[in-house]
Amino acid sequence: MHNSKFLPFLVCSLLSFTVQSQSNHGTKFEQLGTILPASNTYRGIDGAPGPDYWQQQVDYQIKCELDVKKIQLRGHEKITYHNNSPSTLRYLWLQLDENQHSVLNDNQYFTESKISDKMSESAIRGLDSWREKEKYGVHIELVKDQNGNDLKYTINQTMMRVELPSPVKSGENFTFSITWNYYLVDRIDMQHIATGDASTLARGGYEYFPDDGNYLFTMTQWYPRLCAYTDAVGWQNNQFTGRGEFALTFGNFDVEITVPDDHVIGSTGECQNYPDVLSEEALNRWNEAQTSDEPVEIVTLENAQDNEQKKVSKVKQVWKYKAENVRDFAWTASKKFIWDALAYENTDGKKVMCMSYYPKEAYPIYRRYSSKAVRHTLDVYSRYSIPYPYPVAISVEAASGMEYPMICFNPGRAEEDGTYSEASKNSAISVIIHEVGHNYYP
Repeated sequence: MHNSKFLPFLVCSLLSFTVQSQSNHGTKFEQLGTILPASNTYRGIDGAPGPDYWQQQVDYQIKCELDVKKIQLRGHEKITYHNNSPSTLRYLWLQLDENQHSVLNDNQYFTESKISDKMSESAIRGLDSWREKEKYGVHIELVKDQNGNDLKYTINQTMMRVELPSPVKSGENFTFSITWNYYLVDRIDMQHIATGDASTLARGGYEYFPDDGNYLFTMTQWYPRLCAYTDAVGWQNNQFTGRGEFALTFGNFDVEITVPDDHVIGSTGECQNYPDVLSEEALNRWNEAQTSDEPVEIVTLENAQDNEQKKVSKVKQVWKYKAENVRDFAWTASKKFIWDALAYENTDGKKVMCMSYYPKEAYPIYRRYSSKAVRHTLDVYSRYSIPYPYPVAISVEAASGMEYPMICFNPGRAEEDGTYSEASKNSAISVIIHEVGHNYYP
């Protein structure tokens, strides 16, 4: 017997093993759909929309109130779900991302509880993943149809399934409402303590400033919202782990936010009532910014410093926003905010307001660079891809980076003496560009 007969087989086997060992698809049970997708009438093999491509639409009318004393958000939303799919739907899936922090609905199944050779005190405390989490998570008060009838629902960790009273056929709409509340987490400290891992830093919540006793609120993933339903996977209802991203359905938002009248709000969408919520001086500066190519301080450094020294106002006011054709809605609020804005003429000739909100701790960097970095991003991305599709673009200094439609949160604070390094400046500018750029490529 000559061994040379088996040489070709041996070479092919070795090559196959080498290719498999280098592949990112290492499981023998993986479906071929992700590796060799087949085309259909909904989308081509390259992922481009086909002749029968469809997307669902979800419209939200939301009224909410931020209780600064209790650090709690209460909200009521009316949701209209447009079934543009060819399917008949018998239930809806919604995301309850704040249940990431819930004792009852915790989904931190991926966090290992093990003691390493070297561990910090906070990491050791983090082995108790339930610490200080008793009151957190979304509290659903009611789910009703448009006639006021209760709808049956089931909460599964960070997901909620709502049973429809009758099937919603293709081309039909279904309107229902949800009332909810939740306590905000300390997004800077609590998540690090609870998990021992800074990579699970909460995206939404509050930051407390002990020097002046004030808060900065980042309101993200804050309302019960529909999961995506697509031709590719049906309901995309994977649990939210805090580290992952999320697919959402486009729609229109009509949002009313109640806060103390000494708080400044920045938000997805366009404010509908600046004359009602701004002082006469601030409104004049806002009007000035409409034609300025340099940042104009709507709420000045002096305004913010004076504001943060006072007790929280007991007088409330409502900020009203509208946003069209967006996949999500986020906002921010604080007594500490300086707010500046400039106007940018988009590549399609439309005006975009480039704005920044930041505490005094970030003033040295943000006043000089933030809104200009926003404008630079729009200018470059719009010239090389598509015109920026929204009327505003906002950068918020909130110690960490994350993007949402028309608004993003970024780092960029100076030292206590007001100085900053070249690295800090470049970091702030690069993160702003990165996060604003996600409006083009989520």
